[in-house]
Amino acid sequence: MKPLELVADCGRCTGLCCVLLPFRADSGFGTDKAGGDPCHHLAADDRCGIHSVLRASGWPGCTVFDCFGAGQHLTEHTYAGRSWRDPGANRAEMGAVLSVLRLLHEAAAHLDEAVRRDPAPRDAATLLGEVTERAGGIPDELLALDLDDLMPRVSAALRAASSRVRGDGRPSYARADLAGRDLRRDDLRGADLHGSTLIAADLRGVDLDDADLLGADVRDADVRGSDLSRALFLTRPQVAAMRGDGGTRLPAGMPAPGHWPAGDRGGGAAGRRGAAQE
Repeated sequence: MKPLELVADCGRCTGLCCVLLPFRADSGFGTDKAGGDPCHHLAADDRCGIHSVLRASGWPGCTVFDCFGAGQHLTEHTYAGRSWRDPGANRAEMGAVLSVLRLLHEAAAHLDEAVRRDPAPRDAATLLGEVTERAGGIPDELLALDLDDLMPRVSAALRAASSRVRGDGRPSYARADLAGRDLRRDDLRGADLHGSTLIAADLRGVDLDDADLLGADVRDADVRGSDLSRALFLTRPQVAAMRGDGGTRLPAGMPAPGHWPAGDRGGGAAGRRGAAQE
């Protein structure tokens, strides 16, 4: 079974996130838009007309959205190259399928990390195979998928892997409200920050080695000079929502966002990633 591609490649997509998904101005998207309506910045070649100035133009929401590779998967495989522009295309169906695929790809990304960080148990590996197989289905199969059964099993496997990686006796802030808190003196190595609210928290210079950030709300969290290189379940959208700098260390292969101050960015050189990311 071929592994899923888990990094968005907007050049192989038809601007699906800019068309099929709804968004709102109060969520950082510049305007309100219904699902199925193309964004007015989407050009005829399915590229974003303001990609290089998204944040300056009032569209920061686009820079923190990520489909985890679901866009090119839907374009090339699920719909075999058909576009939302084609006559008779069912945009409502395509939007629903994209939402399911995005969940599957995000789950696969986390399960893949769980397998790499906690290789001995087989629960995450087995689920990764199941998620990968499900993602290869046709539209009707994807829409009929019982996510209420699958996603709790994924969550349980990730929590189990997190517990084993972090070890015993580490601090737990799971689902805690830490918004605006100064956490610079807290030892957060191996901390359970699953589902926590870290909006605008001060994490400057903090070592987050093995800290579980699954589902944490890190909008505007200040991570300048912080070490995130081995944080658990950290995603590109989370990083894009943070405030970092050249001293912020990111996991190998994870580029620093383009809006962070230029310099020697710990995750490698930032690249152009289409309308979904800056």
